[in-house]
Amino acid sequence: MLVGILSDSHGRHLAVRRAVEVFDRHGVGHTIHCGDVCGMNVFDELVDRPCTFVWGNMDFPDDALLTYLNSVGLSAPHAKPTRVTLEGKSFAVFHGHEQGFDEAVENLQVDYLLHGHTHIARDESRGNTRIINPGALQRARTKTVATLDTATDQLTYHEITGG
Repeated sequence: MLVGILSDSHGRHLAVRRAVEVFDRHGVGHTIHCGDVCGMNVFDELVDRPCTFVWGNMDFPDDALLTYLNSVGLSAPHAKPTRVTLEGKSFAVFHGHEQGFDEAVENLQVDYLLHGHTHIARDESRGNTRIINPGALQRARTKTVATLDTATDQLTYHEITGG
């Protein structure tokens, strides 16, 4: 399965739209947003596609946002980290600001640990866990997202222009 990974959109819905267009061109089957979504307009771009997301330090989910998410079929995260299994591969999704994040990076036993927050792309391994930050769609010199093929373990970064 091809997984699309993005983070730190900070309300930039047009950049998210460009990212989703890249994901669609490549045949992404599941999208993961690693937090700092910052707006309903960003979620509008993710409706009608399998999606997992986490809250970032700049996300402030109020009742109106939670009601909206429920109405469009997106499930708000409740646990830290948010865990998902795709095609037999285990993922732990953080934003990266959470208490315990650094310890999780060292000790969590999952196939993939995804995060954002730093606005810097990252791809490294610790033991059997691959740690991935897709970069950011806001406040980054080069705005990037990533695709991950869970069958081949191939990670590809994609530059996003416009938006």
